[in-house]
Amino acid sequence: MPTELMQVVEAAREVQLPLLAVLLALAAAAKLTPRGAGGGLAVLVPERLRVASAVAVGLSEAVLAVGLLVADGLLGEGSRALTAFLFAGSAAVLLLVRRRAPEAGCGCFGGLSREPVGWRSLTRAGLLSAAALAALGLAPAGWEVLASFTWAHAAVLGVELLVLASLSPELRVLAARLLRREPCELRRHPLRRSRRRLRRSEVWRTNRPTLLSEEHEDQWRHGCWRFLRHDGLRHGRRVDVVFAVRSGGKRNTAVRATVVDRESQDVLASYGAVSTRPLPEPPRKLQAPRRAARQKAGFRDEAEAERTLNEALENRSGKPRKDPEAGRPV
Repeated sequence: MPTELMQVVEAAREVQLPLLAVLLALAAAAKLTPRGAGGGLAVLVPERLRVASAVAVGLSEAVLAVGLLVADGLLGEGSRALTAFLFAGSAAVLLLVRRRAPEAGCGCFGGLSREPVGWRSLTRAGLLSAAALAALGLAPAGWEVLASFTWAHAAVLGVELLVLASLSPELRVLAARLLRREPCELRRHPLRRSRRRLRRSEVWRTNRPTLLSEEHEDQWRHGCWRFLRHDGLRHGRRVDVVFAVRSGGKRNTAVRATVVDRESQDVLASYGAVSTRPLPEPPRKLQAPRRAARQKAGFRDEAEAERTLNEALENRSGKPRKDPEAGRPV
C-alpha cells in the first residue's frame, strides 16, 4: 500500500477520536437539559423513569467523551470499545422505537431530535459505531491528535462532517429555530420554568406575605401567558392572587399579579406592568400667572358666584339656617 494512502487511512482513524468526543459531549449536553427526555430510550421505559433514563444516558456519554479525549492505553481502548457498543446499542434501540412508537424521535440530541426515526438516524448510528471501532488500537489520545492536527486530518474531517450533516435532521430543525422563531403562543413553555421565573420576580416577593401556600391551586395557559392562582388572606378576607407569567420577553416585565376578593370579585390590587402606553409627563413649563388667570376666569359662573356671595352675606355667622315652622335646618 502506498505511503500516502497509509497516511490518509491513519489520519482517518485518528480523527475519529476528537470527532466522536465532540458528538458525545453535544448529545450529553442536550439530554441533560430540561427538555432532553423526549425520545429514544425514554419512549421504551415507564413515564416516571424517562427523565432518569435520559440523565443516565447523558452522563454515560459525557464520561465516554472525556475518555476519548484524555485516556490512552488500556483505559483509552476501553473508552473506544464502549463507545462502539453505545452506538451499536443505540441503533438497536432505534429499531425498537421505530416499531413501537413510529412517531417518536430518536432523542439523540434531546429536544432537537423530534423527527420520527428513519433510515438516516439508523445509518448515522451505524457509521459512528464503525468509526469507534476504527479507532481501536491507536496509540495517541484525542488531545494528542488535536495537538498534531494536519491537512490530512482536516480533509478527512471535512468529508465526514458533510456525511454526518446529510444524515442529521437536527440541523434543519436548528436552522428553522434560528431563522424563523415560533410565536410565543405556540412556543413550548414548561410549568416548572414559569414557576422558576415567578419565584425570582419582585412581584412574587411583594405578594408572598399574602399567600396561604406557595403551591398554586390552579393553573392554565392563554396565548403567551401562563396563569397561576394562589389562595391568600388580605386584611382578614380571603382573596385569590392570580400571577401571570409571560413566555419569553423581558424579565422585569414578564410577571404580573392581580389580587381579587373572593366574595365580591372586586380587584383589590394589581402588580407589574399593566399597560404599554407611556404615562403622561408633567408639563415642561408652567403657564404665566396672567394667562392661567384668564383661563380660569373662562370657567367662572358669574351667576353662581353672585348667589353664593349673597347667601354668605345674609348668614354671616355660618350656622345653618332653620325653617321657622319645622325648626329643622334648611
